[in-house]
Amino acid sequence: MEKLSDLIVPLLIASVLCYGCFKRVKVFDVFMQGAKEGMQTAVNILPALIAIMLAIGMFKVSGALDVLTYALRPLANLLHLPCEVVPLALLRPISGSGAMVVFEDILKTYHPDSFIGRVASVMQGSTETTFYTIAIYFGATKAIKTRYTLVSSLAGDITGFLVSVFTVTLLFGTI
Repeated sequence: MEKLSDLIVPLLIASVLCYGCFKRVKVFDVFMQGAKEGMQTAVNILPALIAIMLAIGMFKVSGALDVLTYALRPLANLLHLPCEVVPLALLRPISGSGAMVVFEDILKTYHPDSFIGRVASVMQGSTETTFYTIAIYFGATKAIKTRYTLVSSLAGDITGFLVSVFTVTLLFGTI
């Protein structure tokens, strides 16, 4: 017998379909319209995604990420932040996909149950792609005066980085 958690998504989809039929909505036509809009959105953001991936790839391949990581090593040691997660901390506010690549590398190299893997996992889940989010939100609302948004958002990211180390140390100790 399947667990109830295995049935949640199919039940949710079935309930949406039943609700649509109950309201006499042409479910398939609405689905196709949504899929068409989704494809158009994907086509619209594809150039930006390619540019971001290219820039991050160049940043990593050029060695600039390694140089910046090395330069920040004393600060990381002072804050008890494992040096291995500094590249993740640098990329996370800029690009979620770039940070995901670094995160996967960390997990492959140090394993998820290591101290470094746990810190990276908590860090990945407790921070935001700040620059991307600000660009999307303010671009969508046509806001011009951003005031302290960037500073407060980056302060939140830095807090997430530091608290991730503290939390993992508190719960698991250093390994």
